[in-house]
Order: sequence, then C-alpha cells, then structure tokens
Amino acid sequence: MTDSFSALVLDEADGKVSSSLKTLANDTLPAGDVTVRVSHSTLNYKDGLILNGLGRLVRKYPHVPGVDFAGTVEASDNPGFKPGDAVVLTGWRVGEMHWGGYATRARVKGEWLVKLPRGLTARQAMAIGTAGFTSMLCVMALEAHGLKPDQGEVLVTGAAGGVGSVATAILAKRGYNVVCSTGRASTHDYLRGLGATTLIDRASIATPSGKPLDAERFAGAVDSVGGSTLATILPQMKYRASVAACGLAGGTKLDTTVIPFLLRGVNLLGIDSVMCPMELRQQAWARLASDLPLDKLEAMIEPAKLADLPRLAGQILKGEVRGRVVVETGG
Repeated sequence: MTDSFSALVLDEADGKVSSSLKTLANDTLPAGDVTVRVSHSTLNYKDGLILNGLGRLVRKYPHVPGVDFAGTVEASDNPGFKPGDAVVLTGWRVGEMHWGGYATRARVKGEWLVKLPRGLTARQAMAIGTAGFTSMLCVMALEAHGLKPDQGEVLVTGAAGGVGSVATAILAKRGYNVVCSTGRASTHDYLRGLGATTLIDRASIATPSGKPLDAERFAGAVDSVGGSTLATILPQMKYRASVAACGLAGGTKLDTTVIPFLLRGVNLLGIDSVMCPMELRQQAWARLASDLPLDKLEAMIEPAKLADLPRLAGQILKGEVRGRVVVETGG
C-alpha cells in the first residue's frame, strides 16, 4: 500500500465551497477498521448538492465527498473482511459526515460495507450506486405491499434520472407495465430501451387537479420527485395501491388530503437508503444482481473521471444528467 492517495477535496472559505484534486497522505484518512482501494464511484443528486455546497450536508472542511464507492480491501482489522475482498458501500452518511469515495483510497467501518455480489463488477455496482440501490428498495417495498405485474400500470417519475432508470429496467424485467414520466423528449428512445411501455410528459402530473380523488390509474409508483408531483399522483392511485417515495427533486412540501389513504387505502411508503439495516441492504444487493438486466445497466452508464465531477454536479441538479455517471477514480 502506497503512502499517499489522490482525492477530490472540498474546501470552504467565506461561505463558498471549492473543489480541487489533491494528493494526500494516508494518515489524513479518517478513523475506521477497513481501508479500501477505491476503483469506482458515482454521482447522485445528493453528491451534486454536496459539491455545490448546498443543503448543509457537510459541516467540516476540508472534506472528501462521494456517498458511494466500490473497490478492494487493502487492510482490515475487521474479522468480516480480509485484503482482496471486493466490496461496495452506499449510505451511512459517508461523503457527508465521513470522507467518501471521490478518492483512490477510503477508510470506513467494516459494518458499513457489503461484499460485492457474485455476478457484479465494481463498475456495475457503481452504475447501480445509491440511486439503483434505492430503486431496488422501492420495488421490494411495493411488492411487499402486494404489487403484482397483472394489476396494471406502474408509474416511474423522474424516469430518465438515476433512480428512475434503474427502477424502469427492474420493473420491466419483472414483467410490469411501466409508465415513465419525463420532461425530456430526447430520452424517449432511451427509456423505451430500458423497457418503458408508455411515456408521459412530466407536466401532465406536475399540478394537482384540486380534487381529493381522480380516476384510478396506477397500480403502483416509484416517485423520486416529491412535491406537487407526488400530490398529483396520490389521487390517481388504484384501490390499495402503493407509492414508494424516495426523492425530493421537485420539492419537500406535500400539499394533499388524507382522502386517498382513507377511501382507497393508498399506501405512501417512505424509502430510506442511507441507514437501511444490513439484512435488508444485503437482500437488495442480491436482488439487484439477479433482477437488473446488466445489458440495460450498461446502456445507462456515462463514464467520468474525478476532474469531471464539478461540472457534472451542476448538471445533475438541473436534471440534465441521463442515467448513471460511473466515476473511474484511478485507484
């Protein structure tokens, strides 16, 4: 193991956050019982916020961001891991409170790591990342609440983004009739390639009708947008249907009524991937290895280097990133 590593480092001065590539000594790594040589990371919406100094997600600088990473164990004081193990990390506030994956080396608690499932490479794991992991949790939650392919259309909002892309591919492989909402006509062929059967303009579900109940349409939904979009689709859910809510790109406020919950038995399922318990986390990664078509995953990938991240961070906040950014760290 070398004495230093490369990282994208955030610094703060006069309330402004800047980023630069630096070479750091190993003794700057945070506390942890497993050291990982990072080969790949990715870019999530939360990473975009962090890189732009938004949301007060990072409280201490200098900081190495990157909420996800995959790589190989270099050193371990944790009995569950040994040098050479291929591992993946998502969540646990890594990249926020703890230095993250935008580096060639990371040190973390072994209890945060999952061994890379058989059949997935580190590159594929980061094409999945938090976004894809969250998608799988959404599908698992919907199915746990009774969703089956023969019940009708399943809506995916923000479909061309990371969560939506993976959710579309998983649902399509499992035989669901997937309705994708997107505001970009240029993504239609891409979404059809992932398995979408119907495409709708996001503007059509962006504003609530004002009625407590609309005509029943959707048997389930994966919503990564929130805000007025979530308020619009709740009255359109079928009897006892569920919405898995996992994002807030459209806002944090939810202006709605309790009527869909009381008269139709609609379920609003909150999905948290950050502190997801390890047993469920391992189940989700195993399901991703089996239920996500890897050829569809490949079609989602936009490759990037660490130096590209400041530019891409601005784009993902504007909804201009399609699919999944996979960062080759050089580790």
